[in-house]
Amino acid sequence: MTRGPRVIDTLCECGGMIHTAGDKLDDMGISVRFYEDPRSFLAVAEEFLLSRAVLHNLVLTIVDTRLAQPEPGRYWVAFRDSQVVGLALQSPLTFPALLVPMEADVAAALVDTITEGGIMLPGVNGEVATAASFAGRWTERRRSGAVPMQAFRIYQLAGLNEIAPVGGQLRKGDYSDRNLAVSWLQKFYAETHMHSVDAENFIDTALAAERLWLWDIGGTVSMAVSSKPIAGVVRLSAVYTPKEHRGCGYAGACVHAVSSLLTNAGYCCILYTDLGNPTSNSIYRKIGYKAVGEAILYRFES
Repeated sequence: MTRGPRVIDTLCECGGMIHTAGDKLDDMGISVRFYEDPRSFLAVAEEFLLSRAVLHNLVLTIVDTRLAQPEPGRYWVAFRDSQVVGLALQSPLTFPALLVPMEADVAAALVDTITEGGIMLPGVNGEVATAASFAGRWTERRRSGAVPMQAFRIYQLAGLNEIAPVGGQLRKGDYSDRNLAVSWLQKFYAETHMHSVDAENFIDTALAAERLWLWDIGGTVSMAVSSKPIAGVVRLSAVYTPKEHRGCGYAGACVHAVSSLLTNAGYCCILYTDLGNPTSNSIYRKIGYKAVGEAILYRFES
């Protein structure tokens, strides 16, 4: 098939100035714009992101956080005929790029723009087919390996099921719980091998917004954190029970109770699980969560 020329229009927005560079490549009329300012990125991409608020929730949450807590980042938006058809972001700059689901040729266009900009990514994380297409193109352009590191499943609460009674009750965390929650979050990242964030800042933010949840049975035995609602969607994360309290149903009871509160408040609940952990996947399905997608993380070799 003979394809028409593609114009890559790369815009770097910083310090109030816009720098442009044009380059023609052979593809499907896809253009890619690059931003360093999350506000400019959101102005262009918000409608597209909100069109699939569940699958785009992680991107929406990161951008919302960057607006409140500025940190260097890179943002790319792909267009076809002036319509947004895909995007990627990287923030913090030590993290893999995060992708939304998109067609393979759009993922390829993003790779081309990123590599031509001289940017070296440590990896990529996104919907399985999209991440695989991106990683494959990356290996071609960079002549380096892409190693699959971790697979995830995205769940959405379809309807809350009854679960077996568990002793204890849900309560909101307060600042007396801070040190314990920080310690548990650090252990959570170590055990799950996930890219860790600043645990103290994460817990402080959750406490200030009253989004730290604890299961208490004469002592704290499990925790979960709910995200800021965006487009009616709330993501549960950092679900953790220390080893000495596992096998008693505390995590399931905690997530069930939080999900009930959020659902009654009118929110759509979602969460991510590690596909390598059959226990957590089973627990959430019993509660009433249904799989709506899978994602995979690739590490790029230098």
